[in-house]
Amino acid sequence: MKITNPWLFSILYLAFSPFSSSKISIAAQDKITSSTSLSFNDTLISPRSTFELGFFTLGNSTYLGIWYRRITIQTVVWVANRDTPLSKLTGILRIDGGNLILSDGTTVIWSTNLSKTAVAQPIAKLLDSGNLVLSEEGDINSESFLWQSFDYPSDTLLPGMKLGWNLKAGLNRFLTSWKNDDDPSSGDYNYKMDRNGLAQLLLRFQSQLKYRSGPWNGLRFSGVPDLKPNSVYGFNCESTPDEVYYTYEVLDMSLISRLVLNRTGHIERYTWDLKSNDSIWKLYWWAPKDPCDEYSKCGPYGICNVNSSPVCGCVKGFEPKTPEEWSLGVTSAGCVRKAQLECSGDGFLNLTEMKLPNSLQAFVSSSMSLEECRIECLNSCSCVAYASADIAKGSGCIRWDGDLIDLKQFSYGGQDLYIRIPASEPGHCAYLAFTLVEKVLHIL
Repeated sequence: MKITNPWLFSILYLAFSPFSSSKISIAAQDKITSSTSLSFNDTLISPRSTFELGFFTLGNSTYLGIWYRRITIQTVVWVANRDTPLSKLTGILRIDGGNLILSDGTTVIWSTNLSKTAVAQPIAKLLDSGNLVLSEEGDINSESFLWQSFDYPSDTLLPGMKLGWNLKAGLNRFLTSWKNDDDPSSGDYNYKMDRNGLAQLLLRFQSQLKYRSGPWNGLRFSGVPDLKPNSVYGFNCESTPDEVYYTYEVLDMSLISRLVLNRTGHIERYTWDLKSNDSIWKLYWWAPKDPCDEYSKCGPYGICNVNSSPVCGCVKGFEPKTPEEWSLGVTSAGCVRKAQLECSGDGFLNLTEMKLPNSLQAFVSSSMSLEECRIECLNSCSCVAYASADIAKGSGCIRWDGDLIDLKQFSYGGQDLYIRIPASEPGHCAYLAFTLVEKVLHIL
């Protein structure tokens, strides 16, 4: 049964959780060395007993995974051998040749596959963050870990994990859904950081783009207006020459929080209240959540607004490309201009509370002011729109040369988008007056 309502899914998720699997570990230890190993009935415990690494079974398959240790519902957050399960009730995790190796006693099932050899004695430990790390003994610097599970997520993003790119290492960290509730192997959905233009998160079904967060605007992703400072968790998106990633941290230490990509293609944030008597994961946020979250719902230059009926409309100065289909609710062809741009004398239409268009092929400059961005766009006949790249600082420039795709308008929390319109378009007078004043001042 395919569950499309995330609230219904969360209820069934708790009742029929895939993590209600057989937890078969018995003996606990705090590290693995070259002279020790983790056997089928053992577990590795983080220092404060927050997380546990061990073997669990689903159906006839056995996996090595990490789960929360202090909560009553076994919730697996990482699986080492998700695509290569053990077929029998046996398994050994050991360090060999500087690598962590999982075998069934004879055949290697999974490995960290490192080419770099540790200089000192390598050890494996499970941190209280849920990160399984392989490091040289005595080395506590996270920057020099030989390997860490945080670099290879399954379907869950934990606090402190980075969703995105380490460009120096050529590493892309992303989420992949489980195949189904009884099978943690790689499913059809993935959630990745797009580093082209401004950073944004993209949800795909296989290779088909289904949802995007909108570009990061200095405060939040422009397509997620309810992503704002709160008492539960803090968040940030970093974009440097070396890294592009999203991360978050829990601010209320009485809460546990996780972000998961479920098998139905929903990104969901859950919280668990350690102070409450309710032993349950509570759904805090999810996406996609409305028809306008569907990627390119209204096509190029079409604006989606859930408060309108129908939800799709054209940008002012545009009309449906295929009117008959549009009248039937088939809006994917989008809209086209009623009058073509003239380049010289063009102006801009200010759309407010917007999710910015897809920035895959957008030009971005962090040093420009918004006014410099306007002039730059105006001087380029191919530029069709511009906006502020960083509304937190009130600076930066992002401009588009191609079709504007996946436009959404909110009641609150969006940002200004300036779309180029010809001089003949009504509403252009304010821009002309402003331009004339500019020219007079320049002459004076």
